[in-house]
Amino acid sequence: MIPEALCLARKDVTLLVGRGSGLAQSFLLGLLLIFIFSLARGIGEDFSAQAASAVFWMATAFCQVLTFNSLYSLEEDNGQREALLLLPAPAQHIWLGKALAGMFLLLAAQFLFAPAAMIFLDQSVRGDMLLGLALLLLADLGLAAAGSLTGALAQGQAARESLLSIIIFPLLIPLLFSAISLGAGVLSGRAEETEGWIGILAAFDALFLAAGLALFGFIYGAQE
Repeated sequence: MIPEALCLARKDVTLLVGRGSGLAQSFLLGLLLIFIFSLARGIGEDFSAQAASAVFWMATAFCQVLTFNSLYSLEEDNGQREALLLLPAPAQHIWLGKALAGMFLLLAAQFLFAPAAMIFLDQSVRGDMLLGLALLLLADLGLAAAGSLTGALAQGQAARESLLSIIIFPLLIPLLFSAISLGAGVLSGRAEETEGWIGILAAFDALFLAAGLALFGFIYGAQE
């Protein structure tokens, strides 16, 4: 499954980067959110690690929705959904390929968001950076799995796409709460106080990975 999914992911990233507009829109929105929230700080006030982590992950969540809508619209805009489904491979390869492409693009966005949050929100990392990177990857895995599944659901009709883009945020609440708390722990150097959230993050990942593998063929194929 991996080689075919990697080929699809490479194709999607190349096309999306080549177009530029959709990708730039999601990146700029995240940076704009960080900058706007930095303006809410009063003179002499400091952002807490919890607040800074919340702003970072909110920017990531908005970026996730726009990124996966753009990834799935690559075939929709050209009427090539049927061609994708006719590939000599299970439909789950499409879900996995889009998830890998989306995770790569999310990481690229976060490498812009992280220094922006450090500068505009006046933060520094007091904890283990390797632990923070591992937790970031764990959270992004869940975002990619959920985004690839809901991105497929969001295609077809403009009204439905708009509605599902809003519905995705309540689904992400357990992941976002966990990621925000763990991120705050890494920033403040008190990650051991938030270890309980790791289990919730792992459970969210497992749930949406299983849902994607089990349901994607029905969801994407039924919308031909």
